[in-house]
Amino acid sequence: MSMTDEKAHETSTDAASREGDATGHGDVETIKNGPGGFIILFFILGLVASLVIGWGVFPKLLYSQKKQPIAFNHKLHMTEVENGCESCHYFREDGSFSGIPNLEECMACHEDAIGESDGEAVFMAEYVYKGREVPWYVYARQPDCVFFSHAAHIKMGEIECETCHGDIGESEQPKVYEENRITGYSRDIWGKSIAGFKANTYDRMKMDDCAECHETMTGRRTSVQTQYDACFVCHK
Repeated sequence: MSMTDEKAHETSTDAASREGDATGHGDVETIKNGPGGFIILFFILGLVASLVIGWGVFPKLLYSQKKQPIAFNHKLHMTEVENGCESCHYFREDGSFSGIPNLEECMACHEDAIGESDGEAVFMAEYVYKGREVPWYVYARQPDCVFFSHAAHIKMGEIECETCHGDIGESEQPKVYEENRITGYSRDIWGKSIAGFKANTYDRMKMDDCAECHETMTGRRTSVQTQYDACFVCHK
């Protein structure tokens, strides 16, 4: 091959190479050995790791698990009282809600108790005889900025306790209390599903759930001004 032919061949090869680069159809080996595959693999591995940490590991680290001070048996107590939930969680004469019974209210029924069960024995020894209130963990405790009226929902709205609290009256052991390490509130407020899914009305107690329930019961959406005014009904 002459010198002229060699130069022509090189020129043709360079032109073809530039054309391949311009059209995205360059050297196949270059594409196979390029950094694109590693970038995609790194992205996929990073995405999987983020999902595992964010959905699995992080919630376990965010919430601490605590047991109630007494293994309270709701089911047993429900068989002993006359008025169901309102026997212990009642409305006072002024319409305010009593909440969790204090030691004096418990002793109205436990005055003659001698500690037949393990839970009752702890109750008598650690709290009754020492005159100490039981430091219950409240699953439904809302932030301090939220004002919730039980009377408005139960008396006026005629909502059953189970709608917000589930079948707690059938429980024989209190469930584990999960406390948010940052806010100090119960996980029952946010809900168990980190994705926000829920199957029951009592799965969580966020503001969106309150708004959804109110809309369902009233059958309409409120105006912007009404929504603004309504803020101060629950947020003091």
